[in-house]
Amino acid sequence: MRFEWLVARRYLRSKRQRGFLSVITVIAVAGVAAGVISLVLALAINAGFRQTFEERLLGATAHLSVTLKDASGIRNYRELVPKLAAIPGVTAVSPALYETVLLSSGSRAQGVVLKGIEPARAHELGSFLAHLPEGSAEPLASERQTPPLLIGRELAQRLGVFVGDPVVVTSPQGRLTPFGLVPKYRSFEVVGVFESGFYDFDAGWVYTSLPAAQRLFSLGDVVSILELRLADIYAAERLVQPAELAAGAGFAATPWTQHHRSLFRALQLEKFVTAIFIGLIVFVAGFNILILLVMLVMEKRRDIAVLMSFGAHARQIQRIFVLHGVALGALGTLLGLVLGYVAAWLAASYQLIPLDPEIYGIRFVPFQPQLGDGVAIALAALAISFAATLYPARRATRIQPAEVLRYE
Repeated sequence: MRFEWLVARRYLRSKRQRGFLSVITVIAVAGVAAGVISLVLALAINAGFRQTFEERLLGATAHLSVTLKDASGIRNYRELVPKLAAIPGVTAVSPALYETVLLSSGSRAQGVVLKGIEPARAHELGSFLAHLPEGSAEPLASERQTPPLLIGRELAQRLGVFVGDPVVVTSPQGRLTPFGLVPKYRSFEVVGVFESGFYDFDAGWVYTSLPAAQRLFSLGDVVSILELRLADIYAAERLVQPAELAAGAGFAATPWTQHHRSLFRALQLEKFVTAIFIGLIVFVAGFNILILLVMLVMEKRRDIAVLMSFGAHARQIQRIFVLHGVALGALGTLLGLVLGYVAAWLAASYQLIPLDPEIYGIRFVPFQPQLGDGVAIALAALAISFAATLYPARRATRIQPAEVLRYE
């Protein structure tokens, strides 16, 4: 063991270090630990929101959407599906038809988005529609006299409907009569209730088969969008141009990052601002370490003078106090990381912080601690602790042994 670390460890374990100095030591370690805990929890919440929104949004929407620029229906979609599926990185292509309709049951009604899907290709059937809490998605693939409908749990509760109940879907694209435009409506049967975990979908979306949606809107064999699923969701922007070239003139490809750009930019900005302001806690804890070391240098003047008179170099004296301060910072960082990750795990496992889903879209605060965030926090805390030791360590080297030991 090196000489500097031996002396620094003796100072850390010294039984003579009592009173005010020992209180400052505890405060310095606790300050670093509190700052690290706050950063771990804040960044875990930010990562949790981002991952939750990505999983649930992309479970119900496409990674890359291909539509006509003039917003008209796509009639040659059956020819385009194999062309788009052949693009490297594309795992599936799903044609779909979106329209806003009025869904009613008895005296209750609500405007919703009706989406017609092909059960054999729809990516939703591989995500939140795969395991429904009530009913089944299998009727979407069969021919029925009454068209099938899947609705979200929140919407089902608002309308007071259950599996097997009939509902009326009214389309604004009606037929023209001598009395004006008459909306077209049709009765559907609720065959399943889904729960995506994202409030906007559970309260405002319904699903039916593509042929049923086309008959309701009297559009023929037409879809409004081709939805692409990718092996790497972060390659969506890179595949925009290949998708537009494969689709041909008049088509536009839109990545998921553009659809939800404001949301994820807000989360990114929030992470940056949170890290700065909560990081100030660690910065203040660094001042505690600085004050502690200044007081320690004043208390250990005689010891320093003796060591220097025995031949200790100024750099060795400096390292003693640097090691002392960094050791305190490392102890506080370790405690903070352990307590922070344990608290994040408990909060995520037991959903300790509930949220209003109508405002936030989810029912509880998600915690997703990341290993990379922990490493960055630890490095930042140790860097601040190291910086706090430089002035006291340099001051210790300026002690004159002859002046201190003259009257000893």
